[in-house]
Amino acid sequence: MAKSNSNEQGLTKKVWTLATTLAGQGIGFTDYITQLTYLLFLKMDDENVKLLDEESAIPEGYRWENLIELDGLDLIGQYENTLKILSEQDNLIGTIYTKAQNKIDKPVYLKKVITMINEEQWLIMDGDVKGAIYESILEKNGQDKKSGAGQYFTPRSLISAMVDVTRPQIGETVCDPACGTGGFLLAAYDYMKKQSQDKGKRDFLRNKALHGSDNTPLVVTLASMNLYLHGVGTDRSPIICQDSLEKEPDILVNVILANPPFGTRPSGSVDINRSDFYVETKNNQLNFLPAHMLFLLQTLQMYLQMVLFRKLINLLQYPSYLLLQYHSQCVFQDKLF
Repeated sequence: MAKSNSNEQGLTKKVWTLATTLAGQGIGFTDYITQLTYLLFLKMDDENVKLLDEESAIPEGYRWENLIELDGLDLIGQYENTLKILSEQDNLIGTIYTKAQNKIDKPVYLKKVITMINEEQWLIMDGDVKGAIYESILEKNGQDKKSGAGQYFTPRSLISAMVDVTRPQIGETVCDPACGTGGFLLAAYDYMKKQSQDKGKRDFLRNKALHGSDNTPLVVTLASMNLYLHGVGTDRSPIICQDSLEKEPDILVNVILANPPFGTRPSGSVDINRSDFYVETKNNQLNFLPAHMLFLLQTLQMYLQMVLFRKLINLLQYPSYLLLQYHSQCVFQDKLF
């Protein structure tokens, strides 16, 4: 375990040192992490072929081996063509490369990132280690105020506390309709996987139990890769790129864990026109909390709580923080009592 921790810390430092170098060249941390994600997926696919003798999931001509020997403008051209082709694929690959674009336009720095990734064998690395490395990079990026990425990253301590209170059970389905980089879904996964060694239950947990969405393509890429590195959604990403408020949910779930956006909807957003919303408002927290998130839940008890809460909103004019406090009690009551 000590060796794993040492490897994790050393590799995280190595990745972040290069991030600092690139930042000095005008390449922001968020852009760097995104490119790191695209390239890391290609490298792991290459290892899957060479180490495990599996078929490549990447179309021929756009694989790691087609990048690694190139330099200069040839490298930039090949990389940008690769991103374009992969963004048009289905399933996990298409999700990872959602609207992918190259943000490192200087060949020498793109080559530095490729070289760093090529020096490691990622596939044989323990899933918890490489997942922790990636999460730590996302956390560092979330702490960088200039990047603005903090809005997509909820502190681990808060996530852990909410999962401990909610107590999701293996076999249940969990959704985060504003998932950011996937922290709540991963915490729920870690909490539930300890509950059973049954293969069927674990397969369900990895491939069907978790559902997330976000309306920012960049964040969908980061969340999908975050889950993938932890062994979740290796064939189909549980994350989709969509505005959760635009339409009624297609899938109902047992548990919701989320830190939804607050404030008003940004200008230019599609107007919300849903028959299941009791009140029309541009207030994000009211759209997410008493409306959309409760409609995602399956149980009749939660539906009755939703009706009660809607009546409360209609009759009383409490300050919003009191309403949210009351609503939080409703959401957790099914788990607490």
